[in-house]
Amino acid sequence: MMEYIGASGIPITFDNVPIQDKIDFHFILSFAIDADPSGNSQNGTFSPYWANTLTPDSVLAIKQKNPNNVKALASLSGWSLGQKVLSWYNPIDTQLWISNAFTSLKLIIQNYHLDGVDIDYENFPKKNNATFAYCIGELITLLKNQSVISVATIAPYHKTMIPYIELFTNYGGVIDYVNHQFYTDKVGSPEAYLRAFTLRAAQFDKEKLLPSYEVNGRGIQGDTFFDALELLEENGFDVNGVMIFSADASSSNNYYYEIKSQAFLLNSTNA
Repeated sequence: MMEYIGASGIPITFDNVPIQDKIDFHFILSFAIDADPSGNSQNGTFSPYWANTLTPDSVLAIKQKNPNNVKALASLSGWSLGQKVLSWYNPIDTQLWISNAFTSLKLIIQNYHLDGVDIDYENFPKKNNATFAYCIGELITLLKNQSVISVATIAPYHKTMIPYIELFTNYGGVIDYVNHQFYTDKVGSPEAYLRAFTLRAAQFDKEKLLPSYEVNGRGIQGDTFFDALELLEENGFDVNGVMIFSADASSSNNYYYEIKSQAFLLNSTNA
């Protein structure tokens, strides 16, 4: 299970999120951003902007409560900071950006007891995006080689396929999961979801690709999502996990989709 948490600004906590003992549960804190509070880029120097209720002590506590199956990641960038839409920018000195990112993220990861990073840059300049794949790929590689993180994920969506495919093609060996945002593909039926998943499985690695769901949001909604998961399995795909956006939204419906997703995964695993 992958669950984004902390992006909405509401005082969300880990405490009420249901976690099954036999499910590896990854909380993705949203977001760490290489920008100042006004949205001005900081050349790779990241700061945490997730809900202030997600404290280092609370991360440590949920991991101690679930020592065998809970991890926590920092998601990088996201769509916006306040009213400022965030975009990847091409650093003039890529080595300096990588160095700044490594140093600042190492401090955040150690302070918050995190296990990994999720890459969620969602806007790119129209030209010259070559620095993205290189900078992010080298950053993940360095974080892993220095044992700062143990897991790395990426979160492409339909408008960001080109830079993320380049990243995965060149650095797929250090990327553990692909949290593709299928809810942006505007699919509303299990059959359409299957077609979208088949396309993305060919672009990435079907074993690393996770189906995703946006609570009270875009794309397929309600129990039809679970019909889509069943259809994926009927067509030969192993559903290795589920990504949900987000715990913030699910807190108002008693985490229905988290409970049902984990039940599906347990049944799938035991089948």
